[in-house]
Amino acid sequence: MKNPIYKSSIWPLVLAMVFVGGFYLGNFNSDRATQSGFSSSSSTGSKINLILDYIDQEYVDTTDRESLVDETIQYLLQKLDPHSYYISAAELKLMNEPLEGSFEGIGVQFSIQKDTIVVVSPVEGGPSEKLGISSGDRIVTIDSLLVAGNGITNSKVMKLLKGPSGTVVNVGIRRGKKPDLIDYSITRGDIPIQSVDVGYLIDDGLGYIKVSRFAKTTYEEFTEVSKQLMELGMKKLILDLRGNGGGYMDAAIKMADEFLPKGKLIVYTQGRARPTQEYFATKNGDLEAIEVVVLIDEGSASASEIVAGALQDNDKGIIVGRRSFGKGLVQEQSNWPDGSATRLTIARYYTPTGRCIQRPYDHGIKKYNEDFYDRYENGEITGEDSIVKTDSLKYYTEGGKVVYGGGGITPDIYVPIDTVGGSYYLSHLYYGNVFYQYCFEYSDKNRNRLMKFANPKDYIANFKIDLKMEEDFLKFALDLGVPFDEAGYTRSKNVIHTRIRAGIGRNIFGNEAYYPVIQEIDQTLLKAVEIINIQKLSPASL
Repeated sequence: MKNPIYKSSIWPLVLAMVFVGGFYLGNFNSDRATQSGFSSSSSTGSKINLILDYIDQEYVDTTDRESLVDETIQYLLQKLDPHSYYISAAELKLMNEPLEGSFEGIGVQFSIQKDTIVVVSPVEGGPSEKLGISSGDRIVTIDSLLVAGNGITNSKVMKLLKGPSGTVVNVGIRRGKKPDLIDYSITRGDIPIQSVDVGYLIDDGLGYIKVSRFAKTTYEEFTEVSKQLMELGMKKLILDLRGNGGGYMDAAIKMADEFLPKGKLIVYTQGRARPTQEYFATKNGDLEAIEVVVLIDEGSASASEIVAGALQDNDKGIIVGRRSFGKGLVQEQSNWPDGSATRLTIARYYTPTGRCIQRPYDHGIKKYNEDFYDRYENGEITGEDSIVKTDSLKYYTEGGKVVYGGGGITPDIYVPIDTVGGSYYLSHLYYGNVFYQYCFEYSDKNRNRLMKFANPKDYIANFKIDLKMEEDFLKFALDLGVPFDEAGYTRSKNVIHTRIRAGIGRNIFGNEAYYPVIQEIDQTLLKAVEIINIQKLSPASL
């Protein structure tokens, strides 16, 4: 998570806001946008304008005024806190897209393999699927431009395939061993981006939902999946927010509302220039009677921490995993006429017991961004004994449960980072991207046979790794530069086999055949299953 710190020696306090008479002000955590005008200090504005004019007229080399302004704004905002920053117009679109719930394009997941664009899967209901484009197809031309065998990159592919809804892109497809290209004219459309990765029953009555981000559509996705699981008999739920870096605050509040009785405090915000604003549950939640365990780790941030903190402080369920990221600053987005934007911290948010989620950043951004490495070095990631819990950071819920402040959400039940089956050999397989490459090639070569499985459940129950497949994988790894290590392989064999089965399952059947397989070696999830199945979750049980 190391962000570059701009260390330009030129005028770190040049602030481009003074050059614009007005702009649109929108809360990053909502869909609202209102027009707001700003007047600059005449003395500051004159000084900044004079400096820039002086550079334009007298500097020894030609300068890019716009670039100077952009870098200076970035530098200035980063001096305030780790989460206030400037975003260029090009970056803003890329950053916003995953949170918007959709993008405009042809609707395919692709991978570049051996310098060729391969369709991993078409998006269900998207323009490509409707025309018959299928997994394993090779995209050879895009609008008559050859895109195979010439060093095509992911960014170039996306630039060629994405475009305004209703526009047409022509692609030439090579399918199987057919010698001639198949030409398709694809009308681009709105392609949904799912933020709820998967939802299924782990066993009788126990549901599992994985949420990867809090986007505009997350609440609707979540309620749809949870209702489907309740119709299947779900009485308990494991909500997985690990690695979820956050997103829209509104989505998090609505999700927490589903678990809490009307009138319960979910979160509140405070800022120097903003009055305290409290957010309460507005209805009796549909999941109020469901017992819940929430999974978090050091990658769970912001909106994820709002949900975890609200449920923990209201004695709803139990939090399992490791201390969350600790991002408790609220940003407001200001959009500029050139398409760029600034996100400025305007408030901190607090859990119902009054805990500030934001971890300290008074030692600078570099130290702040090295937090994970610090946690690893001090043992917090690998062992609970290394975690220091001071009395001054204690808070108490209405039910009498002790919770801790100091930055991030401290789980009720700690689970260290998974080292079961670990070895240097396994690490080299990860670093060498061997699992992804092997699973892709195996799926591609054996697609017809694998598609004979009726559904994800059939695949999970019946797909096995035999001796020949095992030998093929080891040779594949060797060819990619990972030498065989017998001791390491023996130690990690179960993890390796599970990763292969999960990876192939995802390529053929999606997340429905990935997560149920990977849960077999997911120690945090297994701990959650153990906890939720042996006791009724309440403060007294902790």
